Amino acid sequence: MKLELRGITKRFPGVVANDNVNLTLNTGEVLSLIGENGAGKSTLMSVLYGMYKPDEGDILLDGSPKVFTSPADAIAAGIGMVHQHFMLVPVFTVAENVVLGVEPTGALGKLHIDEARRMVREISDKYSLDLDPDAVIEDLPVGVQQRVEIVKVLLRDAKVVVFDEPTAVLTPSEIIEFFEIVKTLVSAGRGVVFITHKLKEALNIADRIAVLRRGKVVGEVDPKTATESQIAEMMVGRPVQLIVNKNSASAGDVVLKVTDLTVLDADGRKHVENVSFEVRAGEIVGVAGVQGNGQTELVEALTGLRKATGGTITLDGKDLTHSNPRERHQMGMAHIPEDRQRQGLVGGLSVAENLVLTRYHDDQFSHGVVVDWDAANAIADTLISEYDIRTPSKETGVGTLSGGNQQKVIVARELSRDLRLTIAAQPTRGVDVGSIEYIHSRIVKERDAGTAVLIVSTELEEVMALSDRLLVMYRGRVVAELDPKKSTPMEVGLYMAGSRPDSAVNA
Repeated sequence: MKLELRGITKRFPGVVANDNVNLTLNTGEVLSLIGENGAGKSTLMSVLYGMYKPDEGDILLDGSPKVFTSPADAIAAGIGMVHQHFMLVPVFTVAENVVLGVEPTGALGKLHIDEARRMVREISDKYSLDLDPDAVIEDLPVGVQQRVEIVKVLLRDAKVVVFDEPTAVLTPSEIIEFFEIVKTLVSAGRGVVFITHKLKEALNIADRIAVLRRGKVVGEVDPKTATESQIAEMMVGRPVQLIVNKNSASAGDVVLKVTDLTVLDADGRKHVENVSFEVRAGEIVGVAGVQGNGQTELVEALTGLRKATGGTITLDGKDLTHSNPRERHQMGMAHIPEDRQRQGLVGGLSVAENLVLTRYHDDQFSHGVVVDWDAANAIADTLISEYDIRTPSKETGVGTLSGGNQQKVIVARELSRDLRLTIAAQPTRGVDVGSIEYIHSRIVKERDAGTAVLIVSTELEEVMALSDRLLVMYRGRVVAELDPKKSTPMEVGLYMAGSRPDSAVNA
């Protein structure tokens, strides 16, 4: 099957999301669609998937024009989409999620669960997806949940599969497994659209790469000959610094001191066990590890979102082990959370409201019980300009912004005040190269201003490039403290997997 998008234009109030876009895809190939956050990638695929109606242009399948008024129309035509944020019911099983909407039924419309299980096993075996039909979604790692989404698409006989930022929440090992799945799909005659902002991944998996900037296709490159720098410049419209630029740290006094910290969950499972470390003023300490080894619980305990079961946390010598998040915030702690939608933003509020969300009660913005919106709006205008937040206006709902611009709202809010400690968890997850460059520069700027910085990231390349000292977590413990300038990714990776390489250099 040949898919063609001809002259697709989609407008929203104050912005042209897609501007006369032309693309083609043949089954049996991978087209990578790459661009900045807000470049129009997801909007274009939403048009293809029937979620938006184009203002101009046509969708053709094998030369025949198609009009999709809903995803059901696109699915019926052989187009499937795996969204960045999975569309799964957490309490349902794999089989129940896969057949939802196309359930095999028996007498009186009762779900034929054995047939649903058989269908899942058949597709899972054919594409080497290794799924248990009876597993409950909320108990599965995100990489396995993504496989469930893929089986949903294949069950509906999709000839073209669209993946929207498919690796944004995957660990390095899950990304490798995902690429093998894509290769299997292509070899079986499916066409794949791979939306991403990760240059290495596009060069690795794609047969062709199309670059979008500000809603327009600015070029198409061959991954066999293209370079990361070339694509980054096409995406952003200027040369991009792909390497973190920072001088050696000048570490000062201890700001954050963590001693024998232990964190349990409600069922008594130990997620963080006897963790101790320090972060000094003017240095960046990184925490590396495979997702699920206690990093999330560590950050939640440090920021007051989760109760510490044992141990102590001090900031500038003051015990804040039992302080709430607002008290820690007022003591000069900033928190960039790993999940911007659940913990960082209120999607239904405006950009301006989110920019003062954690300090609307400060004297600068509060007159008793009334918010001084003149002051709040003035700060919002300043931050939107300073942090290059791409939004039609400060009144725009933050939930309508691209992921990268949502992240900039959080970074701007958290870093635009006097700080003693910045805790940044997955600070560039789902963010394009231009925004990554900017966020990294702001973090380094905070360090150079004397702020203590703790970075937690599953992106090994990122955490090694940013950190002055590197901690590695494995099964809730800090198993190594390394000098990132003297350690290799392979050495760090072995620690992350629970091994201890003889060649690793301890700081």
